[in-house]
Amino acid sequence: MSTVTNEPRLAVEPAAVRAWAEGRTIYTELHDGRIIGFPADRFRLLAAATEEQLARVQVELNGYALRWEELDEDITVPGIVAGHFQLPPK
Repeated sequence: MSTVTNEPRLAVEPAAVRAWAEGRTIYTELHDGRIIGFPADRFRLLAAATEEQLARVQVELNGYALRWEELDEDITVPGIVAGHFQLPPK
């Protein structure tokens, strides 16, 4: 048996509460407790970065973006969760 309701559902986009790098993998803890990771080499600017540069990731825009100031790179958290990468896997 299923139930149908006419109440609107609120869509909540994923937001990060923290981010860090381990080697060439970037990890993000989301507001709902999930932890996701992706290879830095899936983005052009990050692929050329050193591990030290990758480690300087910051959470910005109330958790909706990751920022590397030195690289002038911004990546949206909802895009990462959706699997929107610039480069194919190696």
